[in-house]
Amino acid sequence: MKLTVVGCSGSFPSAESACSSYLVEADGFRLLLDMGNGALGELQRHCGLYDLDAIFLSHLHADHCIDMCAYFVARYYRHDGGRCDPIPVYGPEGTEHRLTTAYADTPTASSMSEVFDFHTVKPSTFEIGPFTVHTERVAHPVEAYGIRVEHGGTSLTYSGDTGISPALDELARDTDLFLCEAAFTHGKENIPDLHLNGREAGETATRAGARRLVLTHIPPWTDPQVNLADARAVFDGPVELAAPRQSYEI
Repeated sequence: MKLTVVGCSGSFPSAESACSSYLVEADGFRLLLDMGNGALGELQRHCGLYDLDAIFLSHLHADHCIDMCAYFVARYYRHDGGRCDPIPVYGPEGTEHRLTTAYADTPTASSMSEVFDFHTVKPSTFEIGPFTVHTERVAHPVEAYGIRVEHGGTSLTYSGDTGISPALDELARDTDLFLCEAAFTHGKENIPDLHLNGREAGETATRAGARRLVLTHIPPWTDPQVNLADARAVFDGPVELAAPRQSYEI
């Protein structure tokens, strides 16, 4: 598998990065994990507008899904050969309604489903193209899911947004690359079931036995070097910060 960071800023885009969006590729299949603010523009650095094969939305906060409204425009009003066929979109219950409401003026109430084939995510194991994926509900104020993507004996686990979560520990068990949010700063923010800080991300990786930890979803107002140091203090494996346009072979 190849993982490319399309965007990794938390809560709102920074001057350097769009919000959460990650491209996973294998066997010519392209799966996008989340499409937050600014992600659609950045995505076009890595693949064509119509080259995605499936999309997974971890939850329905704007910094993880709002550019789906712009992507609707690109697919619905395509000017080079007619409207696109529906692309599979996996998201929490109510995803279609959320996006339709956010767009505010789709031609009809069902227009989103003309270009997006919506599938409701629950804790489960299923196939997306060549990938076997496992999804688990994680700790966040809205319905939110972490995802484990497996292919060819390797695995990638993406936390989505979450506080401390036993389900995430299991999802990341022995994973080759753990892409984990670290939005909070240890000793500064302490709001249960919302976000992890760098130390908690490192502790989660340690409990899970993850082989590599990549910290993501750090907001522009947070010092990423503090979170990186806090994670390294409690996790013995390789730790780094996600960066836009960075790619990983898994």
